[in-house]
Amino acid sequence: MGGPMTALLNKIPVPAWRQIQRKNFYYWEELADFLELSPDLRKEVLPHPRFVLNLPRRLAEKIKKNTTDDPLFLQFVPLKKELDSSPGFVSEPVQDSSFQKTKKLLQKYQGRALILTTSACAMHCRFCFRQNFPYETQTADFAQELQYLQQHTDLNEVILSGGDPLSLTDGQLAQLFAGIETIPHIKKIRFHTRFPIGIPERIDNSFLQILESSSKQIIFIIHCNHPQEIDIDVAASLKRLQKLGIPVLNQAVLLKGVNDNEKTLLDLSETLVQNGIIPYYLHQLDLVEGAAHFAVSDERAQELIQFLQENTSGFAVPRLVREVPGQPSKSPIPLPSCG
Repeated sequence: MGGPMTALLNKIPVPAWRQIQRKNFYYWEELADFLELSPDLRKEVLPHPRFVLNLPRRLAEKIKKNTTDDPLFLQFVPLKKELDSSPGFVSEPVQDSSFQKTKKLLQKYQGRALILTTSACAMHCRFCFRQNFPYETQTADFAQELQYLQQHTDLNEVILSGGDPLSLTDGQLAQLFAGIETIPHIKKIRFHTRFPIGIPERIDNSFLQILESSSKQIIFIIHCNHPQEIDIDVAASLKRLQKLGIPVLNQAVLLKGVNDNEKTLLDLSETLVQNGIIPYYLHQLDLVEGAAHFAVSDERAQELIQFLQENTSGFAVPRLVREVPGQPSKSPIPLPSCG
């Protein structure tokens, strides 16, 4: 095997972010050793989860040693609690499959469509609502999806999701952008990504050139649940987007033991705003099987939002919502009326 093409491919440098990604933790024994877990604490870890371990090293380095209560540990390390069955927690809580228009495109809401660009992520969140989704992995292009966008002139926005769209190579993203550029009624391209939180090096010059060359309005929605996830490098990578005139917003998920307290949510909002990132949504947990130990009651969620309203600027208070399949938008959870 081999030949001229193989030789050519071998000369293409591996991007720095991809080299960093290869250092992720994928094996629980290696991570347990790194975190110096005691024998008793190791018994809490689920060694062979169906949704495999995937944790960037920079996030692992932020986790407190020899504990299973750290907010980052809880988000990313599989625990035996995932095996507990709970009423109402199901394989596909948001029913994505019922909104598929092509193998890689969903349309749930008026005016916008979502492309499932890839099944790959920078990290695996234990509460991921798409961890059981049957992704299409046989076709590498987005021809069907672009055709759908072209034919539906009522659409004005395309959301790139997954998985994580930043798992694609710059070549793949450039090709997808080139296709979207030919569709005049698409005005906005939105990224849903967690990549900058785990591997901020992904926001490199090559990627920025793709964004800068687009005639569409680009919007970034990141996913950050705890202020500990944001550091100088993460903030600097997102600032590179902001300098291109790209709005950066954050959506978080309310998670028991992670961010279901006043101080953490206030610190998260203040940290985001201090870095020019707008707190957008605070999601109630999607009821995916294996995630029941993360659930927080609506009453507690409302208390937390009330606290934020009373203790920070209005633009630092995210909207409390949940996804209800079939509804025309995210469903707001209103605060209880006084009196």
